[in-house]
Amino acid sequence: MPSVLVVEDDPSIRQSLIEVLAEHGYAVRSVGDGFGALREVTQTPVDAVVLDLGLPDLDGGDALRMIRGISSVPVLVATARDDETEIIKLLNAGADDYLVKPFSGGQLIARLSAVLRRTSHVPPAGVAHTGPGARPAPAAEPLGATTVGELAVDPGARTAYLAGRELHLTRREFDLLAFLAHHTGQVVSKRRLLTEVWREPYVDDQTVDVHLSSLRRKLGERAAAPRYLLTVRGVGIKLVAPR
Repeated sequence: MPSVLVVEDDPSIRQSLIEVLAEHGYAVRSVGDGFGALREVTQTPVDAVVLDLGLPDLDGGDALRMIRGISSVPVLVATARDDETEIIKLLNAGADDYLVKPFSGGQLIARLSAVLRRTSHVPPAGVAHTGPGARPAPAAEPLGATTVGELAVDPGARTAYLAGRELHLTRREFDLLAFLAHHTGQVVSKRRLLTEVWREPYVDDQTVDVHLSSLRRKLGERAAAPRYLLTVRGVGIKLVAPR
């Protein structure tokens, strides 16, 4: 049974989250402040954390960075802040995904399940462990090292360099860049990215948009003046060598 720590200061919201998670087979612990969250993560490891940002003792972003300093536990941020810049900061600080309040219980379970599939050997609640007679998951297509213009991406070493300078990417940013590099010159739809990079086709497209925006910034470009990441309106995105 996967265990989840809910960090939420509002008692009614915290209770609602606990009930939804418990109904879907998660073992749930909860705290109402940031220092309590740090204590729980340190003393009794969990499989995932659902972290509210509006905490009474710590800003949620600071709590996230402190959790990241002591643990690699997957963190799903629950926030009322829908500003893209703020969301990018959270992802760069170590969040594995985010939900903008208000959200439904179904959205919470879908996002949490996706995070657990991507980041842990622990299967989401309701998903059977692999065992005798179980159908094996299809093997992921191996990605080789790729050079596109001055951009060099090596999935094996999980490194990316631009003009000889190493890019400091989050885990998801690197996965996204490596996939696009493997399909250089091909237009890849956001649905395909969600299915093959996020491995979750039912998450909304904004998740891809936020990561692409952050990735563009680290590549030194903007959507209005692209160099490597070209948007084909209504179709998808492709990685190309700058002209």
